Amino acid sequence: MPDKFTATWVSHSSISDFLKCPRSYYLKNIYKDPKSGNKIQIISAPLTLGSAVHEVIEALSSVPTKDRFKDSLVEQFENVWKKYSGKIGGFLSESQEEEYKNQGLEMIRKIMKNPGPLKRLSVKIKGDLPYYWLSAEDNIILCGKIDWLEYLPETEGVHVIDFKTSKKEEDKDSLQLPIYHLLVTNTQNRNVEKVSYWYLRLSDDLQEKELPNLIDAHEKVLTIAKKINTARKLNVFKCPDGDKSCFACKPLEKVLRGEAEYVGVGGYNRDVYIIPDSKNQIEDESYLI
Repeated sequence: MPDKFTATWVSHSSISDFLKCPRSYYLKNIYKDPKSGNKIQIISAPLTLGSAVHEVIEALSSVPTKDRFKDSLVEQFENVWKKYSGKIGGFLSESQEEEYKNQGLEMIRKIMKNPGPLKRLSVKIKGDLPYYWLSAEDNIILCGKIDWLEYLPETEGVHVIDFKTSKKEEDKDSLQLPIYHLLVTNTQNRNVEKVSYWYLRLSDDLQEKELPNLIDAHEKVLTIAKKINTARKLNVFKCPDGDKSCFACKPLEKVLRGEAEYVGVGGYNRDVYIIPDSKNQIEDESYLI
């Protein structure tokens, strides 16, 4: 019988980390500071913006449809933002924080003006973190949080929706929607009928994508997950750029060298750092799960 406590857990974010740079994957998902015993995280303004907007949207999924917009989402966003204010949110100045906060408010107001699927019935998967055995034989679990599942009464199916707060569109070869299709199919009983992105900065409407093939998705994800599993067993995580460090692991290496500023303990009990150089604040919307 497989054991979830000894299994290798993979998600869209951890798979993305590994594909970019195995060393980055190690520093984000395995390494723990020997002094605190905590994992590490670099926080940035773009990441905080995405987290705050997603938190407001996620809270709506637990509210009955008729009551979702009874209270102002702007007020809810203001309350959420308070816990991200200052350096703990990756902001290097008050003006930078104000700029990103205003971007968030603009997206929240766009949702209030044009709620689209958010005003219709939705499905909530039980549990804080949906997961299933991607391969019991290999002791690998696939997990992840889905932004929104719209219920489609005409077919009793679901529509998988992912909200984007970045300035660019997701790469066409991204595994995000294939992974979400697998997760939703294997963690609840309704068929997935549609998958879409909603680029909140760029559009008032959803951008529907082709429904990923489940067999292809499973094979692609499992292939990468097995590589992660092997790397963990061998404890070998090499940066593709060698000792020079690539764009993905270089900021994390700065933390290890003491070149980053510690700002506190964040979600999932991680030690949070900022890089005191705004040039290093890339548009990163990855989530830690």
